[in-house]
Amino acid sequence: MPPSRRLMTRLAARLVFIAGFFLMFLGSGFLLGNLAGISRISVLTSFLFVIIGSLCAFLAIRLNKRTVYLFFAAFFLQVGFFLFLSALHIFPVPFSRSWPLLSVFCGIALFPAGWRRFGGFRIAYVVSSIAFVLLGSGLMIFSLDLVAFSFRQFMLNWWPLLIVLAGFVLVLASLGTKSNAGDPKR
Repeated sequence: MPPSRRLMTRLAARLVFIAGFFLMFLGSGFLLGNLAGISRISVLTSFLFVIIGSLCAFLAIRLNKRTVYLFFAAFFLQVGFFLFLSALHIFPVPFSRSWPLLSVFCGIALFPAGWRRFGGFRIAYVVSSIAFVLLGSGLMIFSLDLVAFSFRQFMLNWWPLLIVLAGFVLVLASLGTKSNAGDPKR
C-alpha cells in the first residue's frame, strides 16, 4: 500500500473514531435528557460546550499542549457539564442567578494552564486562579440571596475591604516575581 494511501486510511480511521465517540456522547446526553424530560435544545447547548471543550483539548494535545487551548478546554468542559446538570435539575438554579460560576470556572481552568506552562504551580497563576474563584464565590453569595443584605449595601459599607484584598493580591504577586526572577523556565 502506498504511503499516501496508508496516511489517508489512518486519517479516515481517526475521524471515524472521533465522530463515533462524539455521537455516543451526544446520544447518551439525549437519552438522559429524554428520561429526565428536558428539552433537546438544552441538551444540545450543553453538549455543544462539551464538544468545543473536547476539541480544544484535542488541539492542546496535538499542538504540544498549548496553554491557551488547555485553558479553553477546561473552561468549556466545565460550562458544558454545568449546563447539563442544570438542565437535569441536579443543580436547580437558573443560569440568570448562577452566572458568577463563570468566574469560578475561569479560576479553576487557570490551574491546568499554569501547570502546563511552567511545569508546576507558579504564584502568578495560583493567585489569579484563587482571585477568580473568590470573586465568583462572593458574587454567587449575593446572586443566590444567601445573605440578608444586597451587594450594593455590602459595597457601601465594606468597600475598603476591596483595597485590602487588592493590596494582598499585589503582595503575593510580587513575592512570586522575586522568587522566579532567576528561573530560566519563565
